[in-house]
Amino acid sequence: GAVPAPLDCFLVLRGIKTLSVRMERHCENAMKIARFLEDHPAVKYVYYPGLESHPQHELAKRQMRGFGGMISIILENEAIAKCMVTRTKLFSLAESLGGVESLIEHPYSMTHASTADSDIAVDPALVRLSVGIEHVDDLMADLQQALSD
Repeated sequence: GAVPAPLDCFLVLRGIKTLSVRMERHCENAMKIARFLEDHPAVKYVYYPGLESHPQHELAKRQMRGFGGMISIILENEAIAKCMVTRTKLFSLAESLGGVESLIEHPYSMTHASTADSDIAVDPALVRLSVGIEHVDDLMADLQQALSD
């Protein structure tokens, strides 16, 4: 039925106590990483509503207190994107999102592979990041080395 199990209730109650602290860290880390990536020469475009360059930035500012931990970037081509996602050390290559750990994925070959040859295909050079709560300097260093020659 629609009634959760006791263990599920316990886990929700336990996790909700630290939700605001975790979300603050997700948002802070993602903003710093988005700015870092926006200035990186290997990155063509950064999609993050916290950036003033995002087309919906003003709307996001009115609707949100933080801009979340999800960032999408466009690199030069698919080969560079595939290479980047395999070179990270702290960002785990995974399709799951929303945990405290940082994850990276290449949607064209992973979550959206079934649409690759259709009109609704995602950009092959797209990389998606789910920014976790690790130290932001470590995360930026990981992305820097993954994007280096």
